[in-house]
Amino acid sequence: MIPFVNLTGQREKYRFELEKAEREVLDSGCYIGGHEVESLEKELSDYLGGATRTITCASGTDALTIALMAMDLRPGDEVIVPDFTFIAPAECVAFLGATPVFADINPETLQISPKSVKKEIGPHTKGIIAVNLFGQCAPFEELREIAREHHLWIIEDSAQAFGARTNQMACTFGDISITSFYPSKPLGCYGDGGALFTAREDLAKKIRMIANHGSAGRYQHKIAGMNSRLDALQAAVLRVKLRHLDEELAVRRQNAAKYDAFFAEYNRTAAAGEKIIPQKIVAGCKCTYAQYTVLAENREAFIQKLNDASVPYCIHYPSALQYQPCFARFHKEVLGGIVWTEADHPDPNSVKVSRMAISLPICAFTNVDEIIEKLK
Repeated sequence: MIPFVNLTGQREKYRFELEKAEREVLDSGCYIGGHEVESLEKELSDYLGGATRTITCASGTDALTIALMAMDLRPGDEVIVPDFTFIAPAECVAFLGATPVFADINPETLQISPKSVKKEIGPHTKGIIAVNLFGQCAPFEELREIAREHHLWIIEDSAQAFGARTNQMACTFGDISITSFYPSKPLGCYGDGGALFTAREDLAKKIRMIANHGSAGRYQHKIAGMNSRLDALQAAVLRVKLRHLDEELAVRRQNAAKYDAFFAEYNRTAAAGEKIIPQKIVAGCKCTYAQYTVLAENREAFIQKLNDASVPYCIHYPSALQYQPCFARFHKEVLGGIVWTEADHPDPNSVKVSRMAISLPICAFTNVDEIIEKLK
């Protein structure tokens, strides 16, 4: 079976570099913090142009929580999040006692819809979390205009998009930006890991304190924080992979172009209701293609075709977030005395997309030519 993400192939290619880096950490006796973590943070900042400060942490979810804490999110506050994405943005807002407010998406790019964001702003809205979904940058120019008009902050969730760019690099659009180093990400380590980025020195200091038990110095706890650290071994792995990131992203984009050409031809002869529509990538965006995501008009039939060809797939994400049971308490809408369901949703792009989206393998160590041949 073809792996969805070929981490074994990646390790084989960089084995000498990785084993050398891992051995140096293990022999050093410095496993938390130290040279490797400090060097990684500098290299990540340099990759983004040098003006952004980087603070590593234990996971992308921790990074979102820390970012919200740095923005002083309080119970009763509201944060606008996309309705179609991984649970973490909404989950972290709810975890801190605030209310996630779900904005709809653009049904072609699959990114948060600025029009829907504007509609959801209320007196308790404090900020927007915009997700660079599947590696494409969200529409930050429009979102920043909205944020300025309503005095809101923006957190950029770039968990899937470190290395993406439009007019500027991903991870530089937010007041605070975050990424994840989960192993399957375009830049991944061998466990959980994450990072936060900001151009503001005051926020950088606060973020570093929050991630270290609210401590600005040993046993000096100015605020209540948390314990969220990236260990030295993961940092060493990431430093090796960062050196190869751009070449891997170039291969991902080549793989995406092959899929695009295949599905364009596929759709010319597809039966009515059987088309496969790739996620639209906005002109000028260099996407990381964390996954190659398409909208299948008949997803069950396409899944059967993939199974018959022994091609792996993932469904990201099978439900609009606001209909997850954990967010039921945030439902306020009532229609004729009945709480709205997905079928009654007044702005249904997130619901429709959740029923059509399916992702194919695309990493730099995936043989996309083989997959296309299997699907012909």
